Amino acid sequence: MALPVHPATPQAPDSPLAPAPAQEPAAPEFNETTGVFRHLHTPRVLFGQDFTLKQVVFVLFFVFCLTPWASPPIALALGLVLAQTIGNPFTTQTKKATAKLLQFSVIGLGFGMNAHAAVQAGKEGIIFTVVSIFGTLLLGLVVGRWLGLGKHVVHLISCGTAICGGSAIAAIGPVLRAKDEEMSVALGTVFVLNAVALFAFPPIGHALAMTQNQFGLWCAIAIHDTSSVVGAAAAYGNQALEVATTVKLARALWIIPVAIGTAMIFKQKGVKITIPYFIFGFIAAMLVNTFVPAAKPLGPVMVNLAKIGLTVTLFFIGAGLSAKVVRSVGIKPYVLGILLWVVISTGSLYVILHTV
Repeated sequence: MALPVHPATPQAPDSPLAPAPAQEPAAPEFNETTGVFRHLHTPRVLFGQDFTLKQVVFVLFFVFCLTPWASPPIALALGLVLAQTIGNPFTTQTKKATAKLLQFSVIGLGFGMNAHAAVQAGKEGIIFTVVSIFGTLLLGLVVGRWLGLGKHVVHLISCGTAICGGSAIAAIGPVLRAKDEEMSVALGTVFVLNAVALFAFPPIGHALAMTQNQFGLWCAIAIHDTSSVVGAAAAYGNQALEVATTVKLARALWIIPVAIGTAMIFKQKGVKITIPYFIFGFIAAMLVNTFVPAAKPLGPVMVNLAKIGLTVTLFFIGAGLSAKVVRSVGIKPYVLGILLWVVISTGSLYVILHTV
């Protein structure tokens, strides 16, 4: 919830958490001075402004994401293609914009939801939420020790898997006083698995003939980040989107007690705990849509803008997942992330299919 933060490249390459540069294969950076890619990076001047074709390509992809032909999976795929080829020429700007854009998009989705239905969805998901959060944190501790990973990395990946991906990691990291490379490893692991989930979950849902309610609940529990939860649910249907968003945002509020518990367990004093205030904006929008008849015409407009905002957010996230970022994580954190993800996704899927 969601505040998806782009995984930063580790700043301490000699850390045991990341492969030493001398042992890494050469990063898939294209040579900017030779071959066809030279033209993409060569500065040009138009109307007194410098620009490169690389920037033009990014802008064209961005504009496409604003159109009705773009969808969250397509936007993420475009971002990934960009990241693996010519790179993101506006890394700093997109990193800053992603969190705010997701927050405004989630609030906008609230104008399309009914408070009564949301309360019902929240009641249905509370037991799944509590069991899955604490079960994931405990399993992460056990598996992390078995893999020999540092306790900070284990806790960050576990919190990201259990609660809400990048947002949880961004909130828990400062409480742990985690190092930059530890944050990078956790964020890289979670964001790669998020990308996989966005593409994989809708086909699985259709193959199993899951209802809208079942699929929305499954997304909220088994997909890490709010952006990918909403993207996958939106691809499945409006009711799935409503259930998934409501349950996921309720789940995200667990950042606060988990952060407090983290500070106590790791004996950290004087730390600041981040509260996801935008969730209350989502609740306010939902209440307005439900109980203020005069605001009804505003709903479809806000929801449409929110979906466009979400699509652009996923494009920005994909553009930040370069091969260098993916490779910097190492094998063991991915093993931990995948094991936790498989357990929580298959376990929740089995329970949902047999009880909901």
